[in-house]
Amino acid sequence: MKKINYLMIALALSTLPLSSCSKDDEDPDNTENNNQNPNNGNQNGDQNINQNPNNNTTDEGKTYVCSVENAPAKMSEKLGLGWNLGNQLDAHANEVANETCWGNEATTQEAFNKIAAAGIKTVRIPVTWMGHIGGAPEYKIEEAWLNRVYEIVGYAENAGLNAIINIHHDGAESKYWLNIIKAAKITEANTSIKAKFEAIWKQIAEKFKDKGDFLIFEAVNEIQDGKWGWGANRTDGGKQYQVLNEWLNLFVKTVRATGGNNATRWLGIPAYNTDIDLAVESLKIPYDEAGKLMVAVHFYAPSEYTLSVKYSEWGHTGTDKAANSDEEMVKTQFKKLYDNYTQKNIPVYLGEFGNVCRNTDPNSKLEQFRRYYLEYVCKAAKNNSVAPILWDNGVILRDNGVIGSGEKNEKHGYFNHATGEFINDGEVMINAMLKAVNDKSEDYTLDWIYENVAPKK
Repeated sequence: MKKINYLMIALALSTLPLSSCSKDDEDPDNTENNNQNPNNGNQNGDQNINQNPNNNTTDEGKTYVCSVENAPAKMSEKLGLGWNLGNQLDAHANEVANETCWGNEATTQEAFNKIAAAGIKTVRIPVTWMGHIGGAPEYKIEEAWLNRVYEIVGYAENAGLNAIINIHHDGAESKYWLNIIKAAKITEANTSIKAKFEAIWKQIAEKFKDKGDFLIFEAVNEIQDGKWGWGANRTDGGKQYQVLNEWLNLFVKTVRATGGNNATRWLGIPAYNTDIDLAVESLKIPYDEAGKLMVAVHFYAPSEYTLSVKYSEWGHTGTDKAANSDEEMVKTQFKKLYDNYTQKNIPVYLGEFGNVCRNTDPNSKLEQFRRYYLEYVCKAAKNNSVAPILWDNGVILRDNGVIGSGEKNEKHGYFNHATGEFINDGEVMINAMLKAVNDKSEDYTLDWIYENVAPKK
């Protein structure tokens, strides 16, 4: 897979693990709650992390200040354990978004009801818009497609769930209209892209302006140039970062200008490639008079384990595992989020994280390691008041329920998207993650998970 190959090269070049990845757009398979220092008493101690002193200062020189007291803890509690309706409205073929073209049946109110009953509190609904957008200058969104998005958001509202919608694969690897390569190189191209971006978000915002605060808008998905954070963004003098920051500023201004509940709605601001390290390095949070912005990052480190079957184990008891990517790496990455955002009262959420299913038997050694990883990551996120939102592409293991060397990667199915029933060993994994997010007992710590959940050697 193209994405996996780039990440493997990146890991070979650097001891710092990449903290985000995405689903390959052309492959249907891819696709304690407070602001205190969360590392006190954790295994292996604290790390000294460089901070970006300018990550809450916009290009206009105005400093973003969150208007909600103790916002990271409150938003972490509100969002709880989240779930992605992946490979659904984000799916596309021949540059036309289509809900069922990547193998999932159309989603239903029944599915959302069962997902809520299972303990999920937030559903991220990735949406690809290309193929349903008219020409300049109106760039009118096709009514039937916008109405279907509205209907699915309604499923979340009816089920008592929070919902997040975005512009998803339109910007995938700079292959389509939301192209950061062109925008960074050609001023006229960026002007044209921004006009389309603004028009689309204005229509989305107008459609949903009367929806309550259960709904969050997320500007984009994983904006990057096709090299997953290891491309021209590292050599172009910051041009791609500047362009993305322009787009994010435009997003906030456009949504706020539509009024209604959009004037104070929480908005998600994704970093370049939704990468933790690149967020710290390059993200400038837009100025927002409402003071209700959240930073969005993704976490799939180490990718050779979570998105690939190259390695089968993880953590201090594992042997068949990626180098330099154990528990300490997880804590280090989340401490960066704490140092740069949480302690500055800026909420953060993991728009995506996950780990590929290798065996439908939850008692298999493969799945014991997988459960340990998912529980550990969710607890580390919660300790830092970061809400984790699980990637689910609906893919089911076939045959004997054991992934084979010839199978494609990214078997990330937990729920059937049409019925809401558990698939694979989803129930066991979801319950482990719910415990990590919801259990506030004093003795349930990262150290406890480290000692008691990690598979024995």
